[in-house]
Amino acid sequence: MKAVILACDKIRDNTRIGCLKCLKAISEKSGKFEGIKGLEIVAWTSCGGCPGFPIARLKLIREMLNAENRDFDTVFLAGCILMANKNFCPMDLDELENKIRKTFGVEVIRGTHP
Repeated sequence: MKAVILACDKIRDNTRIGCLKCLKAISEKSGKFEGIKGLEIVAWTSCGGCPGFPIARLKLIREMLNAENRDFDTVFLAGCILMANKNFCPMDLDELENKIRKTFGVEVIRGTHP
């Protein structure tokens, strides 16, 4: 599995301290990473900030990866996106998942860490 993690721009910060729980889950193979063999995180980005530009950001990631003869087959919607969506995020997660699947033909997994 070659995956991109899509995080909330408001919760995650430039030093990625907000990503420590995701990094721990990846390392321990817990949460949504449990049981995944051959996981490679090929990119990590944010939604782009409210109102969000996740599709444009994922298109750029795909373009950059393709230049290196690489790609991704899975997008994880990080726990911070789910938390933000419950509180202040204007994105419709069902619509976002459908757009990602339709645009990129990849699997979308909601959540990252427990």
